[in-house]
Amino acid sequence: MRLVSFRRPTGEPSYGRIDGDRVVDLAGADGGYLKDALVSGQLGQPGVTYALASVVLLPVIPNPTRILCVGLNYATHVKETGREQKDHPAIFTRWADTLVADGQPLVKPPESERFDYEGELALVIGKGGRRIGRDRAFDHVAGYACFNDASVRDWQRHNIQFTPGKNFPATGAFGPALVTPEEVGDLASQRVCTRLNGQIVQDQPVSDMIWDIPTIIEYCSTFTELEPGDVIATGTPGGVGDKRDPPLYMTDGDLVEVEIGVLGKLSNRIIEEQ
Repeated sequence: MRLVSFRRPTGEPSYGRIDGDRVVDLAGADGGYLKDALVSGQLGQPGVTYALASVVLLPVIPNPTRILCVGLNYATHVKETGREQKDHPAIFTRWADTLVADGQPLVKPPESERFDYEGELALVIGKGGRRIGRDRAFDHVAGYACFNDASVRDWQRHNIQFTPGKNFPATGAFGPALVTPEEVGDLASQRVCTRLNGQIVQDQPVSDMIWDIPTIIEYCSTFTELEPGDVIATGTPGGVGDKRDPPLYMTDGDLVEVEIGVLGKLSNRIIEEQ
């Protein structure tokens, strides 16, 4: 299945199943959020069918309790940053209001001249838990989606931290759909491909991750209890704009696309904050 979060033509938040160029609403008469369906373990019954073009997409999970991001998870990215490979994953957080949906603009803040792309694979937790073992990790995954962990590099480099550069509103993207594991098939063979104005700037298979998904889930669930609807972005490959010569940053009018095989394509224009 491919599941999307959206606003109905009447404005209520809802979620549903993609069926060609239409979406089958699963949230019932009053609408609701996909996260709540994951918590209950019940997606709901098919209801009204809308043309996809008639609804406004939301980030796959509009209201996650946690957005955890893995830094430095591809050797190519570790090398281009000049950092040392550590013994444990680097984890930082984003807030929900930093993310927009497929087709919505990424907003470049006026405080930045170094707005950078980071294409990534994201997973959504379907079953919560604490201290989840590697052997059980995939049992806790509801599905996968494309993610752009776009970074305001100027502010990321103010000190030895990630938080300010990752949390300007509407600077990251998450979508278009949550693709369930049975539809993904061989996840490791899917390639994370990022394009800026049609030019491929990142292209690497998921299998190249240093810390695989079971390791990430085991590690994160040790220091916090994961809940249904939590999002984990698994890291970006090498090729980020900040480390190119000359650097390549996103500016007003640019189109950035993150495509991951069967997961589809996440597309966003860049606009200047007004």
